[in-house]
Amino acid sequence: MKFSELNLPPNILKALEKMGYDEMTPIQEATYPIIFAGHDLCALAETGSGKTAACAIPLIQKVDPSLDAIQGMVLVPTRELCMQYVAEIQKIAAKTDVITYAVYGGFDKAAQIARIKQGVHVLVATPGRLIDLLYEGILSFAQVKCAILDEADELLKVGFLEDIEFIMSCILHEHQTLLFSATMPDDIKKLAHDCLCNPQYISLITNRAAPESIEHYFTYIHPKQKHAELVKYLEGEEVSQVLIFCNARHKVDTLFRSLRKDFNDIDYIHAGLTQDKRSSIIRRFRNQKIRYLIASDVAGRGLDFSHVSHVINWDMPRDGEQYMHRTGRTGRMGKKGKAFTFVTKHDLSLLNKLIHTKKISPCWLGKDPLSENIKPGQRKKQKRRRPFLRPFSKGRKKTEQEKET
Repeated sequence: MKFSELNLPPNILKALEKMGYDEMTPIQEATYPIIFAGHDLCALAETGSGKTAACAIPLIQKVDPSLDAIQGMVLVPTRELCMQYVAEIQKIAAKTDVITYAVYGGFDKAAQIARIKQGVHVLVATPGRLIDLLYEGILSFAQVKCAILDEADELLKVGFLEDIEFIMSCILHEHQTLLFSATMPDDIKKLAHDCLCNPQYISLITNRAAPESIEHYFTYIHPKQKHAELVKYLEGEEVSQVLIFCNARHKVDTLFRSLRKDFNDIDYIHAGLTQDKRSSIIRRFRNQKIRYLIASDVAGRGLDFSHVSHVINWDMPRDGEQYMHRTGRTGRMGKKGKAFTFVTKHDLSLLNKLIHTKKISPCWLGKDPLSENIKPGQRKKQKRRRPFLRPFSKGRKKTEQEKET
């Protein structure tokens, strides 16, 4: 279905045409009538499927620009996602009088307060900074028509849940609530139900958890061989841009110091950097000034990098949801992408669960330890007399979440 068939206001339709939006994605087509009709919604769709525009387009239509008040509120878990989300809404609303603004930690609060006092219709925020402004009496939710929780599975986890409950309790009147996510574990589904009123559910990931646009490669290896194998892999692939994920900040730092000896156009990002530095890195990466970006999970959720051809897990993700969010930085909006994960003997149990629960078809570069039923104890005894995966030849086919506000 085309956007032109929705009877959208001409100013919104022109903005979408300028953005190159013609055909609606499946999640946009499925959710638009529900959102426009004012129903609460819990929507699940794979990462990179157009969820932001799916809720932003009907949200802008609901806003009355003549009313000087916050009418739409969007909550996201990270600063980077906050900035990306507001930029997307601003593009869609570019030819309207709807004013959109973002507030998040790491930025001058006084400047944010001054901007809010000038008038904002749609506010995008991380929970911590939003609560700060609520405590200071800066914000009023009296005119909020729609509240959106993006990356809802993360927002409803223990680290964020109390903040979300408090924020939602500040909207005293009847309103619409929308939950969007790429993953939604069963325990989070129960909590989501408490946020919604007679909701409708849309899921486009029930039968196929892993996007078909991504090829999933794995290699079983000794940790000490990772660096050499990574360099060989990158040199043997046709790389546009690469995201390399580590499970901790200090691992990001260490890997950067090591890889910059092999590659020039490389940088790193994690929550230990200043917000200005992080924003600059994200901007340069999007503009393809950086080819290799080493990251913690601060870059693992929701961020749209259209030129990323490869995602590499230097460390095995802690669970299936983290794996899906990381690898979802490639293969977006129907493009093809590759995910490459280093697997050590300590990761076998987690990997086996991941493959089965997320319906992944693994491609092994070298030995497949799962097919051999290797047990950790067996591998340990064989360590001295049987080497781990040898570096593959050039001719062979190669195919933390840091909560913050």
